[in-house]
Amino acid sequence: MLDATESTVELPVIPGKRYFTIGEVSDLCGVKPHVLRYWEQEFPQLKPVKRRGNRRYYQRHDVLMIRQIRSLLYEQGFTIGGARQQLSGETAKNDLNQSQQIVRQFRMELEDVLHMLKR
Repeated sequence: MLDATESTVELPVIPGKRYFTIGEVSDLCGVKPHVLRYWEQEFPQLKPVKRRGNRRYYQRHDVLMIRQIRSLLYEQGFTIGGARQQLSGETAKNDLNQSQQIVRQFRMELEDVLHMLKR
C-alpha cells in the first residue's frame, strides 16, 4: 500500500469529450481493454453505453470510476471484492482518493488553459 507521501502514476488529462471508446479509456487509465471488460462484470457501477455492434462508449464519470478502481486495486492493494465493497459503501462518496484525483485532473486542465492563454 502506498502512503500519502508516495506519488501515484500520472495519468493523462481526460479530454473534454462526451464519449470515449474502449481504446481511448485504456490509454487514459493505463489499463488494457480486456481488463476494462472484466471490470464491467465485477463492478456494477461500470455501465458504458453500448451501441452498434455492441461497441462500448464510456462517459467522463466512467473514466473517473475506472481510475478509482485502478487506484484501489493497483495502488492501495485492495482485492476485487474489497474494492467493490469500498465503492459500494457510503464512504465511497467521500473518498479522499477520488477527490484528490478530481482536483488533480481539474488542476491539469486549468494549467493547459493557462498555457494556451499565454500563447
